[in-house]
Amino acid sequence: MSRSQHQYILVTLSYWGFTLTDGALRMLVVLYFHQLGYSPFAVASLFLFYELFGMVTNLFGGWLAARTGLSITLHIGLSLQLMALGMLLVDPAWLSVIYVMAAQALSGIAKDLNKMSAKSSIKLLLPDNAQGKLYHWVALLTGSKNTLKGAGFFIGALLLSSLGFRGAILVLFLGLMLVCIASFLLLDRSMGKSQYQPKFRELLSKSAAINRLSAVRFFLFGSRDIWFVVALPVYLQSELGWDYSAVGSLLALWIIAYGGVQALAPKLTQTGRQNNPCGKTALQWILPLCLVPAAIATALHYSLASGATILIIGLAIYGILFAINSSLHSYLIIAYAQRDGVALDLGFYYMANAAGRLIGTLLSGLIYQWQGLEACLLMASGFVALGCMLSRGLAKHRVHSQEQEPTATSL
Repeated sequence: MSRSQHQYILVTLSYWGFTLTDGALRMLVVLYFHQLGYSPFAVASLFLFYELFGMVTNLFGGWLAARTGLSITLHIGLSLQLMALGMLLVDPAWLSVIYVMAAQALSGIAKDLNKMSAKSSIKLLLPDNAQGKLYHWVALLTGSKNTLKGAGFFIGALLLSSLGFRGAILVLFLGLMLVCIASFLLLDRSMGKSQYQPKFRELLSKSAAINRLSAVRFFLFGSRDIWFVVALPVYLQSELGWDYSAVGSLLALWIIAYGGVQALAPKLTQTGRQNNPCGKTALQWILPLCLVPAAIATALHYSLASGATILIIGLAIYGILFAINSSLHSYLIIAYAQRDGVALDLGFYYMANAAGRLIGTLLSGLIYQWQGLEACLLMASGFVALGCMLSRGLAKHRVHSQEQEPTATSL
């Protein structure tokens, strides 16, 4: 086994360990506070700081990683997640909304430091002319992460029912501590440290391709969360009469399947070693995605089938297309990024990703409360349409094997 493969496996295992605890923690918080009588929108608000601080972390975390190294920021992320879990081990009487939001803020910082570090490291573990292998490694890491996040939902629910809230948190804390210790002992500590020390004013990307791809990512993930985060589970509960375990199981299975499709994206897009994805590929795959939420809304409005049937079929089609788009974009940002200081470019990109999730989460609750699920779906299609327009500019940006991508005036 080569050194790069060894380090890739260590990074992936650390990322997997973190992702399991993150998914389990999210489900624990959702189920526990729902049991206490919080409304769905109030439960969703507990994650407001999670997304907000994640957005800020991506911007500054890339700068920090470029100066200190990716293994440092990865271990900071693992440590902050341990702190967040530790905060939730207190007496349940202390678990006010503000207190849990603060713990979730730490968890959000931890998640985005860990994700940015793990994905940036792949760029450095492969030579510039190995774009086909880069696509496969990125797709595998991204897809497996989401599959394990869905598995974490199941683990969180199982631990809550068998051990209670504090017992479940303690199990997650001890498991993640083992992951953190192993990662600290085995990972290359110099990985990702830039030879050129970037200035603080260089946080914003100067690459036209990265700026445009980041804008597409904002609308892509905003569109998903507009109907998926609050509107869909509330609709399933209030309109279709599903109990909470059924709703949680559907969302967990969707995320697991979604991660599986992401991992298979290189095969599904029929990309060979001499025909790696480019901006044109991203445009071709985002166009059909634009139509799916609007089609689901139309089918629900005219009652073309039962609501459950429409949503399950719609979720399946949407999930396949969304997963492929997400995997393509995850590859393109790493391919577009400069090798020296890759974390800066990825930090900027994932800041846009977190901003899209934040706006999508807020709009999901507001639009559903105002006009219902169909309006959320139409707004989601509108967001994807804006992403399509921006993706047209990506078609002229091809991935090169040079160490540094050409830069242009920021959008």
